[in-house]
Amino acid sequence: MVLDLPDRLSATCAGIPAATATARITGVSGLAVTVAGLGGLASVGDRITLIRRDGTETPAEIIGFSGDVARAMAFGSLDGIGSGSEVRFPLFLGPSSPKPGGSLRVSDAWIGRIIDPLGRPLDGKGPLPQGDRARSVRSSPPEATLRARLGPRIDLGVRAMNLFTTCREGQRLGLFAGSGVGKSTLLSMLARYTACDVGVISLVGERGREVREFVEDDLGPEGLARSVVVVATSDSPPLMRREAAYAALTVAEHFSDRGKSALLLMDSVTRFCQALREIGLSMGEPPATRGYPPSVFAELPRLLERAGPGIVRPDGSAGQISALFSVLVEGDDQNEPIADAVRGILDGHVVMDRRIAEEGRYPAIDILRSLSRTVPGCNSDDENALTRRARAILATYSEMADMIRLGAYRPGADPKVDEAIRLQPAIGQVLAQGRHECARLPDCFAALRNALAETPEPADPDASG
Repeated sequence: MVLDLPDRLSATCAGIPAATATARITGVSGLAVTVAGLGGLASVGDRITLIRRDGTETPAEIIGFSGDVARAMAFGSLDGIGSGSEVRFPLFLGPSSPKPGGSLRVSDAWIGRIIDPLGRPLDGKGPLPQGDRARSVRSSPPEATLRARLGPRIDLGVRAMNLFTTCREGQRLGLFAGSGVGKSTLLSMLARYTACDVGVISLVGERGREVREFVEDDLGPEGLARSVVVVATSDSPPLMRREAAYAALTVAEHFSDRGKSALLLMDSVTRFCQALREIGLSMGEPPATRGYPPSVFAELPRLLERAGPGIVRPDGSAGQISALFSVLVEGDDQNEPIADAVRGILDGHVVMDRRIAEEGRYPAIDILRSLSRTVPGCNSDDENALTRRARAILATYSEMADMIRLGAYRPGADPKVDEAIRLQPAIGQVLAQGRHECARLPDCFAALRNALAETPEPADPDASG
């Protein structure tokens, strides 16, 4: 949408503060600072600027109050900040006042760029073009009764997921994995091969060394050309790591509102929750479940519910944000608090198993523990029967695996076990996939159908008379 001159002038003037209030820092404790002099002017979520001793500025956000004293956390280092340091707070009049939590002016030209959570470029490709509309990064999820239904099934390009966790447009899946199991590689495959218009990738608390490797090797030029990558590395302050998740959803909402099919990949929700824990504990919240304060579990659904189907428009159309959120399970414990909370909110889960990775099969997805809640309705009866049979075969083999390896099972004792022994290797070959290999939906079901085709038992040479 192109704004005329009066609208442009109005939008420009709206970003200019009518005045600037000044206050002083009265204390620094851990990650938080206390600010006196903003009582009655500021609210939780407002952005302020901290002035260091050398005159440089650091953006910060108000996270709470104790009487008339505000508590804030910085988006950068607190070096050079001390008692008596100046604080500046811009004042806006009327409707021009920005919403708490900050905003981003997302543009279609952001595709192919790498940015930080505050909308600043990180790729050395010059300034980031700004859109006409300022979007609040802390927007609320769409109204539940006004949301559209899920769209048609979407081709993820990964055989194991296309077959056993088939996904629909607007669906939200969780990817549960321990460290070093191939989670980042699987996310890069989804970013390259999923049938969508644009991908939004949020790297929350990622190792700084691995960002460039992920962008250049795993994502590659093909994936980056249709993606926006939002990065906050592990050394970033907790506000920046938290903001990386909010910013990515804001970018995805922009493209969804433009009628594009958006895919959101977030790695990882666990690090987002760890950032919330640091913020909450700095505010004095009591630790609850495994050290996580209650605010973490209140904020988690507000983030995850922003993805999914949008509000139905008058013409019947609706934007869709298909999302996959990775969860770094601590100690490979699938029932740890964050994993348990996320699993209850999302529309399905994909479990990666270290044992499968150690056997050399990638992606290391545990089919028996993974599911998509939309599978029965988006696949045909024949496809559902095919995947049910494959699951039954894998379940039978898994149950008897120890006896088979020990040689305690005698062939011919159980026809189902014999069938599982015969077909399990072929199913395993279907599930294995190289990171530069794309598997389309029809080909996936054809490959599984061929793997499950009955083959005659080899003739026993000793059986002849």
